[in-house]
Amino acid sequence: MPNESRKKSKEPKEATAGKKAGSSQGTAASRMIDQRIKELDDWRGEMLTRLRAVIKQADPDVVEEWKWAVPVWSHDGLICTGEAYKNAVKMTFARGAALEDPSGLFNSSLEGNTRRAIDFRQGEKVDEKALKALIRSAVKLNTSRADD
Repeated sequence: MPNESRKKSKEPKEATAGKKAGSSQGTAASRMIDQRIKELDDWRGEMLTRLRAVIKQADPDVVEEWKWAVPVWSHDGLICTGEAYKNAVKMTFARGAALEDPSGLFNSSLEGNTRRAIDFRQGEKVDEKALKALIRSAVKLNTSRADD
């Protein structure tokens, strides 16, 4: 999905395998996300930390994963990724086009039929209430599909 790194991943195999909440595999992915945040060492790391906290507040049952060399959050399917670029931290929602966005958070990848993204730039405020609502909508969409 993300295009920041298309090179073969050097992450441990357990970090890219499927996760269950609380499993040692999920713990490995969480450690990799921690490491990525530490590597960023600037506003992007701070932003990714903040977005991660909002995701966990919105869905305490979220599963952290490491795929495509970026953090991934799932609940009965992929919710979103957290990609760090030079000028933005991009939060890409896998099924964003199917979500209502009454607050107008989506500002990137608007032309696609499936994904939608939010680019957060240095100094921008995060509308946590609207973002939590969007995350919860994504979880609801995933769980309703899982019930089929």
